[in-house]
Amino acid sequence: MNARVATLAFGRPAAAPEVVFVVVSRLAVIVVLCALLAWMSPHFATVDNLSIVLRQAALQFLMAAGLTLVILTGGIDLSVGAVLGLAACVGAAVIADGHVWLGVIAAIATGILCGTVNGVMVAYVRVPAFIATYGMLWIAHGLGYVFMKGEVIHGFPPEFRVLGAGFVGGVPVPVIVMLLLIGLLYVMLRATRFGRYLYAIGGNPHAARLSGLSVRRTLVGVYAASGALAAFAGLVVIARTNAADSGTGEELLLPAIAAVCLGGTSLFGGHGGIVGTAVGALILALVVNGMNLLGVATFWQALVMGVILILAVMADLLMGGQTARRSK
Repeated sequence: MNARVATLAFGRPAAAPEVVFVVVSRLAVIVVLCALLAWMSPHFATVDNLSIVLRQAALQFLMAAGLTLVILTGGIDLSVGAVLGLAACVGAAVIADGHVWLGVIAAIATGILCGTVNGVMVAYVRVPAFIATYGMLWIAHGLGYVFMKGEVIHGFPPEFRVLGAGFVGGVPVPVIVMLLLIGLLYVMLRATRFGRYLYAIGGNPHAARLSGLSVRRTLVGVYAASGALAAFAGLVVIARTNAADSGTGEELLLPAIAAVCLGGTSLFGGHGGIVGTAVGALILALVVNGMNLLGVATFWQALVMGVILILAVMADLLMGGQTARRSK
């Protein structure tokens, strides 16, 4: 069986009706949320607040985009938050000295290196993805603390801060970046061999390997891409906050997983897509923004996020996760 037949038989992008159902159902949730929040808070439907929501959704999406690619293969990357923080600190140290592009390259390279190590551990050493990336989480956190030595880097050049705090025609730059990335990753997943390989590996890794797909190299590539996207998200974070410290990104992992699950990507792999993740990120941003406007205490917000994550995983189990698992 050749590679093209394998991708079609064992793991392909969802058919158009499936994609439409996932996106439309999530958009319906967004409409209901917007209507409720507009009714409950007079400050919700303002231009400034909606800009905040879109900016937060863009950040959530940047974190969840690489994670989506990994989950499509049936894996998981628990290190994205820690890699984001480490890459942000490395980049911040260089950018603060006035070398913006060199700092960006250093941050992305850090993310790619961490992701590549994850991929090698999973694909070649055969360490379970949960363990490999959980170990990288602690390694990246530790390196971040050692690198920063308890200090905070702040005061970045204005040309860099545009990435996180700028506007183009009234639209936040992170939102524009999100839209461009959605288009790029959508084409990659739907129209390239690499994208089809991700679905094939997630649908049935054993059959994908027997059919001649480069499973190991693809896994290394997808984990490296996850690290690169996490690093880029870190650059957006520090450009927005104008500061970087060793704790950057610690709280972003679970929301990223929730965004992927809410977007309809199965944790069992082989089913889902990047557009759904963007919609899931927007739902999360609306929920958080609404709780802030309504004065919900921080600990209750954490509880709500946990419930959302559990419900999203349960929906995956009930609406297709079990089928995906049986197909492997």
